[in-house]
Amino acid sequence: MNSCSSVDRRRPGIRVITLGCSKNLVDTEHLLAQVKDRFEIFPEDDERPVDYLLINTCGFIGDAKEESIQAILEAVELKKAGKVGTLLVFGCLSQRYLSEMPDLIPEVDGWYGARDLAPVVRALGCRMKPRLVNDRVRKENSLPYAYLKISEGCDRRCSYCAIPFIRGPHRSVPMEDIIAEARSLAAGGVRELILIAQDTTYYGLDLYRRRALAELIGKLSEIEEIRRIRIHYSYPADFPEDVLDQMANNPKVCRYLDIPLQHVSDKVLDMMHRNVDGAWTRELIRRMRERVPGIVLRTTMIVGHPGEGESEFNELVDFVKDAHFERLGAFAYSEEEGTYDAAHFPDSVPEDVKKERLDILMNEQSRISSAYNESRIGTEVVVLADYVNDGILVCRSEYESPEVDGEILVKHDPATMGESADSLAGHFFKVRITEADEYDLVGEFISLAD
Repeated sequence: MNSCSSVDRRRPGIRVITLGCSKNLVDTEHLLAQVKDRFEIFPEDDERPVDYLLINTCGFIGDAKEESIQAILEAVELKKAGKVGTLLVFGCLSQRYLSEMPDLIPEVDGWYGARDLAPVVRALGCRMKPRLVNDRVRKENSLPYAYLKISEGCDRRCSYCAIPFIRGPHRSVPMEDIIAEARSLAAGGVRELILIAQDTTYYGLDLYRRRALAELIGKLSEIEEIRRIRIHYSYPADFPEDVLDQMANNPKVCRYLDIPLQHVSDKVLDMMHRNVDGAWTRELIRRMRERVPGIVLRTTMIVGHPGEGESEFNELVDFVKDAHFERLGAFAYSEEEGTYDAAHFPDSVPEDVKKERLDILMNEQSRISSAYNESRIGTEVVVLADYVNDGILVCRSEYESPEVDGEILVKHDPATMGESADSLAGHFFKVRITEADEYDLVGEFISLAD
């Protein structure tokens, strides 16, 4: 079998469409690193004909599944038109419906799961190369931030969630492999690491018999080129207190936490199998704000879960008002086949009620987010310039995560910032916030901060 170590006179072209979350993106980048020697890699949005088109699917909720299926059907049409040679599908949707999809869409040449990339690599005529296990071909190689996946799968059993039987049980990536990957990313110009997993706070329990997220953060912060470390997807139950110590005392760790809470009603949390109650949740938020002054919290809520009546929903709204989450996203409950909910709890809240509740909650959050951004006018903050768009530097402070939060926009001024705006991309500098809306901020340049 071809090991993909040799380069043909004309390398076949490959393109990968990645759907869903940042964890899928990291999978795609690891896959491409394994086959980069054999293939010419085309950008995701490149419309030129390719020998191989791969789709990394999402199968988490209804909308995501529909998007994945639509992408597959569009790819089938490209194949029929002669613009695609071989069409392969992998990822969460494929994993979830592996026994059904080949009959439903027979035009696809191969279906593969989400738990192991090796079968996909073999289908491309290659073998997995251990020496490249920490390498990635990044989608946006010029961006100064990168997602770093520290574990796979999940041992939680939330009643509404299909992830455990899609992705399998929790498996931590060995610390030495994570650090090696981080060093490689840093050498390629990455200055901010965003730690991701199905549950980052569970990290280490399987390998080291202890929660080791704080230890991992400490080791990553020793990499000189890395200036920021950000934590996403933290499960609230048994949240490791030493992580708060890192956030409070380690200047490289962002005072920012993505912690999906889902609800606050005791009744709903119990039906969700979240292993916490409302009082515990409120105390956790209080303790985080006390121990990490200035922390910005991003959370996610679900409205319309079975068992959520008017009183439970009103309790949720009151909690959001009191907690003043700087960032909050919400979803209307969607029943997923194979979950505990689907087997035991009827989807009892009408769809129009779910929508109404979602609108009420997000309108309240809009007010909170706007007030928070307004409060930042006049403050000074260090930002990282992600890229330049029409002479505007698109930046973020430690309080904004890419793709999900707003941005800080800084107009390039040659007199104070130098002639080239592009030369500032990937650099840190200090700005003063001058304007704000619900999502974005405007800042003026003060000085470089590299």
